Amino acid sequence: MASSVDKPLRIVGEGWPVVDGQGDGNILEITAPDVTIEGLVLRGSGSSLDRENAGVSSDGSAGIRIVGNRFEDVLFGVFLRRAPDSLVADNVIGAKELSLGRRGDGIRLWESPGTTIEGNTVTDGRDSVLWFSEGLVVRDNVVKRGRYGLHFMYSDDALVEGNWLEGNSVGGFLMYSRNLTLRDNVAFDNRGPSGYGFGFKDMDGIEADGNRLVDNRVGLYFDNSPWSTDVYQHFRRNVVAYNDIGLEFNPSVKRNVFSANAFIDNREQVSLTGGGTFVDNNEWTADGVGNFWSDYAGYDSDGDGLGEVPYRAEDLFGELTDDHPEVAFFSNSPAARAVDMAAQAFPVLRPDPKLVDEAPMVSPPDVPPLARAPAEGSRGLLAVASLAMVGLAAAVVVASGAWPRRRLGLTGVGA
Repeated sequence: MASSVDKPLRIVGEGWPVVDGQGDGNILEITAPDVTIEGLVLRGSGSSLDRENAGVSSDGSAGIRIVGNRFEDVLFGVFLRRAPDSLVADNVIGAKELSLGRRGDGIRLWESPGTTIEGNTVTDGRDSVLWFSEGLVVRDNVVKRGRYGLHFMYSDDALVEGNWLEGNSVGGFLMYSRNLTLRDNVAFDNRGPSGYGFGFKDMDGIEADGNRLVDNRVGLYFDNSPWSTDVYQHFRRNVVAYNDIGLEFNPSVKRNVFSANAFIDNREQVSLTGGGTFVDNNEWTADGVGNFWSDYAGYDSDGDGLGEVPYRAEDLFGELTDDHPEVAFFSNSPAARAVDMAAQAFPVLRPDPKLVDEAPMVSPPDVPPLARAPAEGSRGLLAVASLAMVGLAAAVVVASGAWPRRRLGLTGVGA
């Protein structure tokens, strides 16, 4: 039976005392406001999904603080409903050894505006779900080996910053929200059936800066985002590298502006579901500055850092895979290279460009350093952190006219 906290109280453990739920129900239920739980090991919740058994569960209490605890053998980790102005920070949250569909969420938030989720490490859970909560701060969390590293819905005016999302089916899927700041996050090796680093559906007002999308199936996915006809979204200084697809758009997507981003050796830099072009839908230059493309073959004659000829995304094999996804089986094969060589040799085969960047950068942009890396060992740590070297590689790019992976210390990333 769950232990209950029914009055404002601060419970602080010394020497990691264990609160054991013995596999039955919730471990701690909080029914009062202004409760702090700190420094405990919370172990052994029940395993009932329909009852949503959790390490800490609260409904209708404001100002809850769950700080610096360890959650072991729990179905849900922290489950807060109608708990505004709460704090979930510096916890280590594990899961039960169940199939992925039977696990609970490491962190679940419902109708809890003004809450901060910061510095947590969540592994092997199902999702981290943040729903119907305005003004959230989601900062410096590490989420690994789950289904959705971050699942975000109906939560306006949020800051998502400095998070590390690795080895999930989807890094983050963000939906039905306005005014999102997405800054300095890492999405690495998220390769489930969707496999998005970040996916956006019906989002409005995204400002994305300094994120690293590396070795995912798709770096960034856009579905009807933005959805308002008068809203533009901006993507600056992001690194999109070694993904199967760098950017993937649904055909109706418009009014996204890309400038000073680095698109490095994605198997297909950009893709449009169902084929076609999106030259007129989104913008690839802002204030006279475009993006860095590792496959750009142009030159900079006046030394201003921008190419003298536009970057044109003309990829016949990529266009075939957009129309017929099953053809992607042959990617990086001699057959795929032969198709693209034929398109270059015979203009009649050359497809319409998917996009045109009028002012491509000939050197990668300066990217802010990572503020935080995962505490535990990670094959992605060296690989993603090494992308901070892209600025140092500019001289190599100019001198050689190429983008050799080994010279940048990026051999640990991607295929």
